[in-house]
Amino acid sequence: MLVFYFFAAIVIWLGVLSLYGGLRFASYLRREMERPLPDFTPFVSVIVPCRGLEDGLRENITALFEQNYPAYEIIFVTDRAGDRALSVIHEVRQLWQDAWYPVTQCVIAGAAKESGQKVHNLIAAVSKVELRSEVLVFVDSDARPEVNWLRFLVAPLSEKRVGAASGYRWFIPELGGLVSQLRSVWNASIASALGEREDKNFCWGGSTAIRRSTFDRLQVTERWRGTISDDFTLTRTLQEASLPIHFVPACLVPSVGDCSVRELLEFSNRQLRVTRIYAPHLWRPLLIGSALFCAVFFGGLMLAVARAFLQLPNTLLLIALLSIYALGTAKAYVRLKAVAIPLSTYRKQLSKTLPAHLLLWPVASLLYLWNAVVAACSRRIKWRGITYELKSATEAVIIARQSDKL
Repeated sequence: MLVFYFFAAIVIWLGVLSLYGGLRFASYLRREMERPLPDFTPFVSVIVPCRGLEDGLRENITALFEQNYPAYEIIFVTDRAGDRALSVIHEVRQLWQDAWYPVTQCVIAGAAKESGQKVHNLIAAVSKVELRSEVLVFVDSDARPEVNWLRFLVAPLSEKRVGAASGYRWFIPELGGLVSQLRSVWNASIASALGEREDKNFCWGGSTAIRRSTFDRLQVTERWRGTISDDFTLTRTLQEASLPIHFVPACLVPSVGDCSVRELLEFSNRQLRVTRIYAPHLWRPLLIGSALFCAVFFGGLMLAVARAFLQLPNTLLLIALLSIYALGTAKAYVRLKAVAIPLSTYRKQLSKTLPAHLLLWPVASLLYLWNAVVAACSRRIKWRGITYELKSATEAVIIARQSDKL
């Protein structure tokens, strides 16, 4: 038992540090949301890689047309002319055909050969931006940004010292199933890793803005070639240039929809496999930390049941387990209440997810452990109907395609 209590004390201490980090995250969100926006609205190119249909695609695309921003263009890019997403894009464009802005175009990038398909699409789209464009913005087709998203995302670039500005996703279940709720809880811990430490922040490819001059100077398109992760590669490039990444809480982007068990495992395993290849310094602590937590918390629960069956004293053991659970639950509560500020439009939906965030976070830790172990055993991922083998951070091999089904 002394060995168990030793490791339990470590987990409790890590829980205290995690809660402190959650409180700092919440404080940062409130401060940033109260800051006045600078008068900085240059012409922007919004680049949207698409592949196939997905839940809420029409609403997501419509949100890009409804931005409260004076002048911008939207470049939709896909790998083939027969992509079913193009018909949805065309229908939405028709509703805005008489408006001056946004200007829109669709780019057919063709099939990728030396890079991931998304990276290949982005490289093709960047070559088509208007000459007057000063800022490049990248957004995923499964994101549904608020009306002022673009204005908030571009604003930090008014300071030339800032290398890039980024938001992050927040999954909001539509029907409220248990698996969809677990995906939201799993993803939430990554969101709260962002904050005021600009040297520790990262770019999320689904909501990132960068000055075109910075993008060109750092030769990002060349750094992208051969890779599968646009955001990890961009983050590394900016860090090597000692350029800070500003996290914009107002650009926490809702991703509305549900998922199955298979989709959850495919998504979470892919994220950790990519992390292991592109950021092993993040993957290793996650593997060790989740293994330690699961061994202590779930092992402690089984130990408590066994000791109760044997009629042995359990008081100290239960106090330790309750302390661990209380710290994690407190952080989950603080985090959810904080993100409800920038995601005020979805406050009602967020309130419905509160029980899941309070109860499922230990299960999410167990899922993280599974993801980290799987990442150690395989480099193969499936993304938007394409299967890749990740040879290294600069070499991704396409194994199979399912373009006819998308």
